[in-house]
Parts: sequence; C-alpha cells; structure tokens
Amino acid sequence: MPFLKQKDPTVPPGQTVTDGFPVLHVGDVPPIDPKTWRLRVFGAVENPFELTWDELRAMPASEYRGDIHCVTRWTKKNTYWVGVKFSEIVARAKPLAEAKYVIQHADNDYTTNLPLAVMLDDDVLVAYEFDGQPVEPIHGGPVRMLVPKKYFWKSAKWLHGLEFKDRDEKGFWEVRGYNNDADPWKEERYADLPAWFG
Repeated sequence: MPFLKQKDPTVPPGQTVTDGFPVLHVGDVPPIDPKTWRLRVFGAVENPFELTWDELRAMPASEYRGDIHCVTRWTKKNTYWVGVKFSEIVARAKPLAEAKYVIQHADNDYTTNLPLAVMLDDDVLVAYEFDGQPVEPIHGGPVRMLVPKKYFWKSAKWLHGLEFKDRDEKGFWEVRGYNNDADPWKEERYADLPAWFG
C-alpha cells in the first residue's frame, strides 16, 4: 500500500504553506505619509473621531502571533503583528445599538465588510508592525487591518476608515463574486453565483 501523506491539521483545506509573503492588491501601492495619514471612525457611533499616526501609536499595543490565509491558496505560518486591538477602537467609538456591521475603507477605493461581532474577536488588530518592522507599503503600510480568522482580502491594506453600519454592505471583492463570510476552514472562497455572472 503506497504511503499517504498526512494533511497538516493546522492548515485550512486547499491551502499551501509559503515561506514568502506574496503581494496581491487592487491598484498601485499608494504613497502615504504617516504625518498626514488619518484613521476616520464614523457611522452609527456615539463618538465619531479621527486618529493621527502618533495618536494610534500612543494607544495600548497588542500582538498577534499566528497564521494568515489568502484566498489564492497560500498560508503563511507563525506571523507576528503589532497594532491596536479593534476592540479598543470600539470602546472609544461607542457603537449605537443598531450598529451590526463594520466597513473597512482603504486607498484605491477599496472596501470590505464584516459583522461587528466578528471584528470584536480578540485577535483583530489595526496593525502597524509586521515581524518587528513597520508594515511595508506593499503589504498595506503604514496601517492595515488584520482579521486573521478570515481570508486575507478581509484585512484591508492602506486602511483609512472604519464605518459602523446597521446593515451589511458588500465590499470590492464581495460584489465581484467573493464569499461574504470568507472562512478559510470552510473554504468560503466564492459566492454561489447566478448563471449569468461572468
């Protein structure tokens, strides 16, 4: 009987581990000056506000050590990120009772959407460091979202806005046929598309 290679139980189905960090994004890498960068927090909240780079860095820092997964079938193991927990942003913004969803706004007119309950996971960061260094522009620096339990398109590069809403609003890839939930362990890569799509 031929030897059967055991599947790594720590890697979601359909994924291949990479030692690199593939670069994938919409549009060109935007030139962002941390001195003029702002993170706008708005929508269905009691306390809308903006953060400068220095104000974000002055907030309590948290770490994420773990894996990230891209819909294009790569997984990068044991990554190390530093940033501000999304829950810290929420505590300051004080979402209204009707706020059930969060829309991430980024450069190149990019958006992506997730339920507020998902974004409140303890490992979700507004990240500014990767592997002990500032997040490189090609990987979304100076500031990107990190939602490691979802495929990586749900972690917007070049983040500049967090909008709280009472209803879901599909983002750039979601309206183009990507799955709205994006769970790597369920292989939620693409939506069930109508016959006329594409």
